[in-house]
Amino acid sequence: MKIAVVGGGSTYTPELVDGLGRLHDQLPVDELVLVDPASERLELVAGVGQRILSRLGCPTRVVTSTTLEPALDGVDAVLLQLRVGGQATRNQDETWPLECGCVGQETTGAGGLAKALRTVPVVLDIAEQVSSAAPDAWIIDFTNPVGIVTRALLQDGHRAVGLCNVAIGFQRRFAAQLGVAPETLELDHVGLNHLTWERAARVDGVDRLPELLASGAAEIAESVGLTPELLVALGVVPSYYLRYFYAHDEVVREELRAPSRAAEVAEIERRLLELYADPELDEKPELLGQRGGAFYSEAAVQLAASLLGHLPARHVVNVRNDGTLPFLPDDAVIEVPADVDRSGLRPVELEPLAPLYAGLVAHVTAYEHLALEASLHGGRQRVFEALLAHPLVGQVELADGLTDRLLAHNREHLSWA
Repeated sequence: MKIAVVGGGSTYTPELVDGLGRLHDQLPVDELVLVDPASERLELVAGVGQRILSRLGCPTRVVTSTTLEPALDGVDAVLLQLRVGGQATRNQDETWPLECGCVGQETTGAGGLAKALRTVPVVLDIAEQVSSAAPDAWIIDFTNPVGIVTRALLQDGHRAVGLCNVAIGFQRRFAAQLGVAPETLELDHVGLNHLTWERAARVDGVDRLPELLASGAAEIAESVGLTPELLVALGVVPSYYLRYFYAHDEVVREELRAPSRAAEVAEIERRLLELYADPELDEKPELLGQRGGAFYSEAAVQLAASLLGHLPARHVVNVRNDGTLPFLPDDAVIEVPADVDRSGLRPVELEPLAPLYAGLVAHVTAYEHLALEASLHGGRQRVFEALLAHPLVGQVELADGLTDRLLAHNREHLSWA
């Protein structure tokens, strides 16, 4: 079996490699191809990755390529984890919206739209090459904004699914609090990528979420940046990203006082690359835990194992709606549990979404439709309309100022600008 990782030179790749090594019995990969134009860091990452696999006694061979074409011969799945423009563009996404009093974040609000505009055309070009060279291969997208990128892939007819680590993070946290094995805990996780709520946490068919909130609301609330009183009142656990909606102004004040997350990550990456250059390093360093994306390796490996027929299971994924949430268009991409095997993905039947959450989901879905239109076709007016439709913008003056700043900071990455 052959897996390719586009963006394989990421400092986070050793986390994925570690998962492949530990879970080799679930997904017996013979060859892992890391694809990245940044050749120097690619070789550092591949080197430590191969040493990790050797230490784990895993026979998987790590291969590198600075271009995509050689990686696609006989490939079974392609994982996308790329960042157009690197941490420098992320830093811009997290700073210039603050000039308008809006949250600066790489997947939410104006910064998220900028990332979509840069990313969607690149991902579609990659997907076209994959579909041409390996039409039966699955494309697993971990590239943000996952919902918009996955919608672009599916709309273009590609064999694709989106993946995020939020759900598996909650599963592991809740299982630890309850003292049960993670695989025995099933989440009622619903919404859009980076706009989800945990409505239940079932163990042997019994919802243990009320128990978790009764005994651990403060701890859970701290992890998502909200108050325990809110979680108890709602009876659900919002993802961390709901903080940008529920406490927007507070977040803006915090961001104005502190360095951007991109600046922090850039420094972490610099230190990680120094560690990876050590020929004795054969395990993922502790510092990697500060990079973000906890449990991504397990989520990615287990999803690929199901798609490729080795381990049918239920996963939380980003898939086409097709009536699962009846108040949304069929072509919307939602993030929900689905049964996954070699034949594909089938979202599970869900309880209706309460108006408190359905309204915001519908609002952001409309924005994502317009964001994809702007990503595919360009034009200042389309960018302006997408921002005007976003629930964190919604005012003409704000949308106008954000549009000007977005274009000014991204011209080199937008062919039409």
